[in-house]
Amino acid sequence: MNLLSRTPAWIRHPVAAVRVVVVLTLVAGLAHPLAMTAIAQVPGLHGQAQGSPLTGAGGKPAGSTLIGQSFLDGHGDPLPAYFQTRPSNAGDGYDASASAAGNLGPESTVDVLPLPGRPDSGTRSLLTQVCARSKAVGDLEHVDGARPFCTADGVGAVLGVFKAGGTTGRATRVVSLNQACPARPFTATYQGVRVECARPGEDYGRAVATPVRGGAPAHPVVPPDAVTASGSGLDPAISPAYARLQTPRVARERGMPEAAVRAAVDRHTSGRGLGVLGAPAVNVVELNADLDRTHPVAGTAAGTAGDTASSTAKATSAGTAKDTAAGAAKAPSSSTAKATSSDTAKGTS
Repeated sequence: MNLLSRTPAWIRHPVAAVRVVVVLTLVAGLAHPLAMTAIAQVPGLHGQAQGSPLTGAGGKPAGSTLIGQSFLDGHGDPLPAYFQTRPSNAGDGYDASASAAGNLGPESTVDVLPLPGRPDSGTRSLLTQVCARSKAVGDLEHVDGARPFCTADGVGAVLGVFKAGGTTGRATRVVSLNQACPARPFTATYQGVRVECARPGEDYGRAVATPVRGGAPAHPVVPPDAVTASGSGLDPAISPAYARLQTPRVARERGMPEAAVRAAVDRHTSGRGLGVLGAPAVNVVELNADLDRTHPVAGTAAGTAGDTASSTAKATSAGTAKDTAAGAAKAPSSSTAKATSSDTAKGTS
């Protein structure tokens, strides 16, 4: 018999517990972390273990290939020489410390209009966000930014129809709910009734919200991922269609042949996962960094997009998972505005 077996139980139990703590501390707190750290240094795994860093000019870290960045100037406008990423709801945009989605769904079609003198008091619906983004992208790329259920001025085309029987009967009054006075309504009449602009602060709760499709094409020129955010708000990838749309602008601003820009896009395009999952995607962060190394923007030192973009991912690259949702847009029906959630990346098309 050993000494411990002859000691009282009230001593044996604490000693056994201490032994377990010491052993588990050595195994789980020391041996296992050291083993994982050693494995992470194996060639082929080292970069991933470090957060897939993006190397800039002079070997300086310029972000992560897994975290998107906003390529905007000091006024929040797109830098024309750079491919633009998707919209982001993470903080002020691509803030890796505040990954978030918009939490708006297909029924978000009516804006809360800002009160006079208080521009920050309003809230834009998902439909209006999609419409505004589509118009902005169309203006930037010099293409038609029209989408179904959107007005020409980039808000949701939704009428508030007051009916004689409450929700049924003939229309007695019609208001363009997302166009604040003195804006001119996107349509002059509806069912023979003159359409009014909306007055901020007025209650239109008794009106039947009626989205109007309009004459926009069923397949808009601006692709869905250009107007919808990913679920994490950190996705660095866009669709090949959105990259192709931006190619002429980037080539013009950098003084490159379009064929050379298209070749760069192809180099940074990944296929479907396992050949069947997801959709092909273009990593914008890597693409812009590549262009900065090979064809730097005039007036700036050769570097990476992470060095020259005014707004970058606001966190270290460690511990971030890649969000690959590219999204697909579905057009709303005439009865309900199917402006789909930015969380699922299904924008109106």
